[in-house]
Amino acid sequence: MLHIVRALLNGEKGFNELARAVGGCNSATLTQRLEQLETLSLINKRTEDSHGKLARSVYSLTPAGLELQSVIDAIDGWAKTHLHAPAAPHPEPAPC
Repeated sequence: MLHIVRALLNGEKGFNELARAVGGCNSATLTQRLEQLETLSLINKRTEDSHGKLARSVYSLTPAGLELQSVIDAIDGWAKTHLHAPAAPHPEPAPC
């Protein structure tokens, strides 16, 4: 769920924009996560009329959701300090 919050830190997004921003999340799972975040009062959902098309859902962070910025920054800082990509394996020496 932090991926969703992180994506919304840059401003409000529609459902499809959010799906692309979090990547690899099917629509049903994303819908469930968004509902959970809304229940926790971390995001707001607004429905926009799309002039004859299907209504568009737009999501944004609440003040409580925005407060997670410092938590996400702390996790990023920790990861940069402690998580490193595994070193590439050393090639086998050529036979003599």
